[in-house]
Amino acid sequence: MSKFVNKLIAVASVTVMGMASSHALAQTAPSVCADYKRGTTEIVGERTGKKIQKALEAYNNDLIDEALALLYEIDPKGSYDKAFTDNFIGKMLAGKEGEGQKALKYLKGSVEPKSLNDSEHASTLRLVADLSMQEKEYDQAIRFYKNWMDFTCKQDPDIYTRMAQAYYETKQLPKIVEPADKAIALYEKPNKNPYVLKLTSFYERKMFKETVEVAEELVRKFPDNKQWWSQLGFFYMSVEDYKKALSTMEIAYNQGFLSKKSEIKALAQLYATNGIPYKAAKILEKYIKSGLIERDAKSVSSLANAYHQAKEYKESAQYYGEAGKLSNDSDYFRRQGTLLLAAEDYKGAIVALQKALDLGNDNVGRIHIALMEANMYTDNFKQAIYHARQAKKDKSTERNARAWEPYIIEKAGNRGIKI
Repeated sequence: MSKFVNKLIAVASVTVMGMASSHALAQTAPSVCADYKRGTTEIVGERTGKKIQKALEAYNNDLIDEALALLYEIDPKGSYDKAFTDNFIGKMLAGKEGEGQKALKYLKGSVEPKSLNDSEHASTLRLVADLSMQEKEYDQAIRFYKNWMDFTCKQDPDIYTRMAQAYYETKQLPKIVEPADKAIALYEKPNKNPYVLKLTSFYERKMFKETVEVAEELVRKFPDNKQWWSQLGFFYMSVEDYKKALSTMEIAYNQGFLSKKSEIKALAQLYATNGIPYKAAKILEKYIKSGLIERDAKSVSSLANAYHQAKEYKESAQYYGEAGKLSNDSDYFRRQGTLLLAAEDYKGAIVALQKALDLGNDNVGRIHIALMEANMYTDNFKQAIYHARQAKKDKSTERNARAWEPYIIEKAGNRGIKI
């Protein structure tokens, strides 16, 4: 707040040096209102001016507390002298840490009677609003920002942005949009803050279509900001527009904008959702190997599933086996065995399926059917018939096992093997 104090000191110096003519004290018109008429310029009285001169000298020697003590002693008689003194005190307090509330008391007191000169009044209205924001007095900040605009008839994008922020802080989410839009329209160079506040207003009210529209604008206005690309991708996912989500995330990835685990996983998920499981698998594999995505059973099984969808059975089986070792989950070994069977790696299938049985599994009948097939294709008919008969004990596979049993016996007999 020191810039406000310095500005005040400049005014005070002119005043106490006795430059009494209104011409010498004239300032730029504080208002652009069509019917604005400049008020009479006032100066502090001689008695008050002398005391302010002493306070000013103390201030210039970095004796802030002493300067304030001198100001507190002043007992101004006129309304302008009182308003000016309170204003001086308030601005000095605003520059001291922890004195925000006390500063506000004096500053508000200096503007409420409208005794200050117009420029002083306008600048103090804005200072009260800014200081209220700092002190988390958000409703008060909004009120004084509006007072400043009413008094000056000026529109400032920074003011509108701060008002939008104050509405956010007070959870008045619908009210954020109007000042945010005004700020966006007034900024000569795009500023991301009002866009973000507007986006937050829509998102927190679950207005996802409007959220997407603001996020698209953020990407257009700030194309080099990687944050907005990934967020736009996630927002497209929230409205189930998976094609746009993929194209957005893919562009971001190719530009090197995706660096978080959640972003890479989302990209892989989008490849799978859009029927490109091989790319999903390759992305997951790359970042599991790099360490960005943890090498745990959940991540590795997702990789296995992507390869499975891509009909890359050997790779899928390999990763299901790894997931099984990481978790000791029998179902991963069951999936590994089933895929190895499909890939005609019968010996590998038998090892994986037996591991699933040993660990205990709810799909016992299906595992026995798979083991029956794997053993039969390796000409181990005795084991094949054993698993067929075990599968008959499970209601879900009983009929299938009964159909296979005579065929296995016949095949064994053709080889001269008695079962």
